[in-house]
Amino acid sequence: MQRRRFLSASLAAGAAAVSPRIGAAPGLPVLVLIELNGGNDGLNTLVPFADPQYARVRPHLGIARQDVLQLDEHVGMHPSLAPLMPAWRDAELAWVQGVGYTPPNRSHFRSIEIWDTASTRESASSTGWIGAAFAEPGFKRPAQLDAMVLGRAYYGPVAGAHMRSIYMRNPKSLVSRASRLRALEQSTTNTALAHVLRIGRDLSVSSSIIRDVLKRQQQADTAGMKGQLGKQLALVTRMIQGHADVGVYKLSHSGYDTHAGQGGRHRALLGGLGGALAAFRTHLRASGHWQDVVVATYSEFGRRVAQNSSGGCDHGTAAPHLLLGARVRGGLYGRYPSLTDLDRGDLRPAVSITDYYAMMARFAWNRIPAVLGRTRVLV
Repeated sequence: MQRRRFLSASLAAGAAAVSPRIGAAPGLPVLVLIELNGGNDGLNTLVPFADPQYARVRPHLGIARQDVLQLDEHVGMHPSLAPLMPAWRDAELAWVQGVGYTPPNRSHFRSIEIWDTASTRESASSTGWIGAAFAEPGFKRPAQLDAMVLGRAYYGPVAGAHMRSIYMRNPKSLVSRASRLRALEQSTTNTALAHVLRIGRDLSVSSSIIRDVLKRQQQADTAGMKGQLGKQLALVTRMIQGHADVGVYKLSHSGYDTHAGQGGRHRALLGGLGGALAAFRTHLRASGHWQDVVVATYSEFGRRVAQNSSGGCDHGTAAPHLLLGARVRGGLYGRYPSLTDLDRGDLRPAVSITDYYAMMARFAWNRIPAVLGRTRVLV
């Protein structure tokens, strides 16, 4: 029974096998990945307001031209993303247009697997593209934790047997559960039990790091970080300002599967995204940590070009994604896919996911991982 309770505590805390070392190394770049879970409607996120076809295909769901936050003479942001305009004006916000892959897959599960591994092979590895990058010889990794997963309990791009990653639903719960495991330091010749004991010890060490960081940051200012994403970014803010040496934070913002009633739902989702990111930027700029952070969004697919009869849009293909940070060279990258030259009603990708990841890696790490293969760098 003791062993069963031990296993339960380890799994409930959501820890992978981590072997961090105490001692932060502030200044290493931090990548914050935000999964827009469900498939974000890119057409109403980065709006092609100057294209007359847009009004034709979105007669009811389309964003009125006068409401669009114009970025150039062709496209602009959804009005709910207004909090990000200061970052755009400071050239710290980049939009990569028409990101996708071919041939498309409209299954939530299969498509996010392709995004996670940067591979369309049916026998794709269970190792995520960041997990594969961190395994490359000479790739600079953090000293403490490779990755922390918040929100959805899904490792995705940071999955990998060698990765020192941890999933955290609630910091206090994690530390509390891990503290119960510290007395179990015995050795054993049983291979399975030895593995469980090692996970428990590693969990104890990583929870100590998290506990110490959060203790130092008890009075951290996280004003403006509201909603499901805001709470995750508030925790990331405390970790970064507390000098936690974590390489990647993988977050999730759910609710983007907008088959029906999309107008109000999408407005609220983008408002939550824009507001939380703007507050995140403000707080990290104030504390002097913004220089070492790159934020990037991704989603399993965009939505179809035409709206459906339920006031929403069904599963599509390509969509724009944002890169945000002081390291980012702001602007528009790629080209907006044609709204008339469609692939069975869907947008044709203009930028491959590997190209997008190459941009992300160049901004964050000043290096393109070999796992991405041959890519065209747009920066």
